[in-house]
Amino acid sequence: MLKMQQITEEIVRHVIQPRQQESHKGTFGRVMTIGGNTHFGGAIIMSTSAAVYSGAGLVTCATAPQNFVSLHARLPEAMVVDYQDYAAVAALMPQMDCIVIGPGLGTDATALAVLKFVFSRVQPQQNLIIDGSAITLIATHQLALPHAKLIFTPHQMEWQRLSGIKLPQQTPAQNQRVQQQLGADVIVKAHRTEIYLANSSTVWQNPVGSAAMATGGMGDCLTGILAGFLAQFTQNRGQSILAAIYSHSKISDNLAKQQYVTLPTQIITALPHFMAQMAG
Repeated sequence: MLKMQQITEEIVRHVIQPRQQESHKGTFGRVMTIGGNTHFGGAIIMSTSAAVYSGAGLVTCATAPQNFVSLHARLPEAMVVDYQDYAAVAALMPQMDCIVIGPGLGTDATALAVLKFVFSRVQPQQNLIIDGSAITLIATHQLALPHAKLIFTPHQMEWQRLSGIKLPQQTPAQNQRVQQQLGADVIVKAHRTEIYLANSSTVWQNPVGSAAMATGGMGDCLTGILAGFLAQFTQNRGQSILAAIYSHSKISDNLAKQQYVTLPTQIITALPHFMAQMAG
């Protein structure tokens, strides 16, 4: 019998702790975000921004060179590298605690080559968040999954492609069956997002969030928050995932008290203040 449990603010407060004063950038983890072709640079910029604003110590973005100027202008805190410069990417990847692949990546031959390269280089101890078009590429090309701590972040149609479960049949029991076959954490994004953790029989549900979040880039924002939390809050990986999801939606709910729609960039900007409240 499946057990459904809701994420609580108490979990978030347990995960987000005050920072130790004797620390440095490396103390708070290293993140690499990979994606953003010439048409969808905004996606990887938002994901990278969310990783920085959620507190990751060092963040590197691997993207198309056409996005370098925009990224530097919006986010001077992040480093950049050409995602087709495989030698540079290969040199950087082993340093990373968490890697994001997919936001704005696209589904063309270049995207497929980048994804395959990342899969060939990721290491078992690293967190690999697989989002957006990377999920579609895996489903379309039946790619073998790498040995790493995998996290899939599909919306329901992407989950249909990956799992083979038609949307009307996406019950918790069916979802968990495929999730366990994948050997990964799966976040099925919906009106009430459900989280299936690799080492737990409990299905978690996110009780916060609203239709104010239904705008482009919201999932890209979430991947960056997930990466930032996993990179720095390492005591309980599952709880860090749950806290990131709740925080993303709760910030939106706070903004939606006075706004018709909440933008991913607004949630990103509000992250440091929200996290300070939770750490208090």
